[in-house]
Amino acid sequence: MLRIPLCMALAIVLLPSSAIADQTPLPNPILFVTQFPIRGDFAAIASVFANHRGSSDLVGRGGDLYIRYPDGSLRNLTQEAGFGSSTVFQGADSIAVRDPAVSWDGSKAIFSMVIGAPVEQYVRVASYFQLYEVSGLGEGQQAVIAKVPNQPVDRNNINPIYLSDDSILFASDMTRNGAPHLYPQLDEYEEQPTPTGLWRLRPSDAQPELLQYAVSGSFNPILDSFGRIVFTRWDHLQRDQQNDYGADNPYGIFNYSGEGPASEPTADRSEVYPEPRGSVNGSHLNGFSINQFFPWMVNQDGTSEETLNHIGRHELSGYFQRSFTNDPALIDFQATATHHDMENMLQIREDPTRPGRFVGIDAPEFYTQASGQIVAVDAAPDVNAAAMTVTYLNPSSDRGFYDGDPVPADFTGHFRNPLPLSDGRMIAAHTSESRSAQAAPYPFRLKMLSTGANGYLEAGENLTAEISKSVSYFDPDQLITYDGPFWELSPVEVRPRSVPPATGFTLKAPEQQAFALESVDPQAFRAYLRANGLAVIVVRNATARDGADQQQPYNLRVPGGIETVAPGQGMVYDISHMQFFQGDQIRGTGGTTDPAEGRRILAQTLHDGPAVIANASSPVDRVPIASDGSVALFVPSRRAMAWQSLTPGGDPVVRERYWITFQPGEIRECDGCHGINQQNQANQPAAENVALALRSLISRWRDHQIDLIFQSSMEPR
Repeated sequence: MLRIPLCMALAIVLLPSSAIADQTPLPNPILFVTQFPIRGDFAAIASVFANHRGSSDLVGRGGDLYIRYPDGSLRNLTQEAGFGSSTVFQGADSIAVRDPAVSWDGSKAIFSMVIGAPVEQYVRVASYFQLYEVSGLGEGQQAVIAKVPNQPVDRNNINPIYLSDDSILFASDMTRNGAPHLYPQLDEYEEQPTPTGLWRLRPSDAQPELLQYAVSGSFNPILDSFGRIVFTRWDHLQRDQQNDYGADNPYGIFNYSGEGPASEPTADRSEVYPEPRGSVNGSHLNGFSINQFFPWMVNQDGTSEETLNHIGRHELSGYFQRSFTNDPALIDFQATATHHDMENMLQIREDPTRPGRFVGIDAPEFYTQASGQIVAVDAAPDVNAAAMTVTYLNPSSDRGFYDGDPVPADFTGHFRNPLPLSDGRMIAAHTSESRSAQAAPYPFRLKMLSTGANGYLEAGENLTAEISKSVSYFDPDQLITYDGPFWELSPVEVRPRSVPPATGFTLKAPEQQAFALESVDPQAFRAYLRANGLAVIVVRNATARDGADQQQPYNLRVPGGIETVAPGQGMVYDISHMQFFQGDQIRGTGGTTDPAEGRRILAQTLHDGPAVIANASSPVDRVPIASDGSVALFVPSRRAMAWQSLTPGGDPVVRERYWITFQPGEIRECDGCHGINQQNQANQPAAENVALALRSLISRWRDHQIDLIFQSSMEPR
């Protein structure tokens, strides 16, 4: 962070609202934010992750919400509405703003704002981003800003958007079940505080509803033109790297006895899923780690959570290992020379002129303040993931940084917050700086992009004449002073748009047939699930795997039942059971004597009370695979779940690589174990069988009317 000796106080310099930035014609006004240019890039406002907190050491004070009109004139909306400090010193009335999103009729916008900072050195002030709406966006109107009611207080609420019914979707760090003793949730990588997922707030709601639960964080949702919520999710389903230091245990890692408020630190540090991060001596098992920010989607009722069009590592990554070393049929994944890989996809936007085209930023997780290369994927609902490719909109060298290394000849700068406009052009925040953010400041400015001679997008004219301020604030240990330009970030186009269709749960044809064959009303069954906080997982054929996945075992058979085997040689694995895991927030840090705040999720064998009672199986965490390869199980809703197939001897075979969460009442089907994009390993299409396991589950519910009395006061184990 830039630290300048405190000098004589200067009046805050504000750009007059009538100032002309340049003569670039735009089709519509642009709403954007200015932010104090913090240099830090670890868990701070411009970082890839843990950027949601509002404390003054992580997000500087003095930024505002602006609107730029097509003629270049600017209005400072927050100042106009009476928010922010009018003096150099940013104290109790100071603000920082982020994440504007415009309503469907273009008359208002929602954004996040934090108010207040320490007024004395070494004094910490609890500061949280909260949601606000602004109206009066038209020229000559008066800006009015009001706080959104019924949102979580004393929690950070960011990335708001409007859904099709005008309800508000946003990311928050409120705990999954609201329990204060679990706050904050820590990510699976650096064990930093993280948003817990996407929440919906309707005017009639007394409190928000969790639509999508994230173990390591969900970020920057949009509602696409097809009605899907598309967002970036951090996937890091691996064992705790902070626990890999043996007896020394420098991070003070431990497990709590459970999730409940009476749970206590224990000496236990064990983990059960997935396989260890490093190779296991004397075994044929490779170590496993995963770390990616990929595009995901979910319906507006929170159902059908999935990577965007089921795209995954085979379409986006460059390399990853096979799981077993002793199976000649398994190979390490290596992308072809013509394959465009993508490490991450951040700050996603849909192109209004090309529905289903999504642009975003591929940036490293550290060092560049979430800026890098602009990339695009075409993912309308009818596009198969196997046909999806990454398009580079500027050179791949833009995703790197060059401290002391030669700068590639095609490097054009670092980009973030790309915004495709309604006239087909694009703007983005940009800096020409090639070094890391730690080596040099990044002066992000909003710029119009143009196509260069090589066909790539390049930064062109600035959209403003530069917005500068003189400010000082406590961070809280030091007095920070600054006189210069503020960042310009998060642009959105202010215009009326067509309201996307609502999306929600649909029971697929094979599952509908299962209910019909058992003479059970699926709506009555789903009402039972909702009343008891449950969902149902259905795997139609666990022996079927996508033909592209040759990194985990794919020659599979059920003893005495179906088998799906690829042509050629390779080991054939018997699988008899599916084992399920739930994510429990029980991993603590800082030592058992004086633990640090917050807890990380650990995978634990399924033990959720309502689900265990409903399944009535033994062992409670696993279910037999039926002769047709199908699996069906009651699972807890709004809790992260993962699973793996087992041999008759109990050895893991195929492991799920992503946490998946289900909504109350959801019946979630999967055609195989790694769903089929085009063909499975035996060159067959995706399974459409009526699952025997689902019919058995439905008939048991019908005949016995499983007596499960849900107790909302029931504490987790």
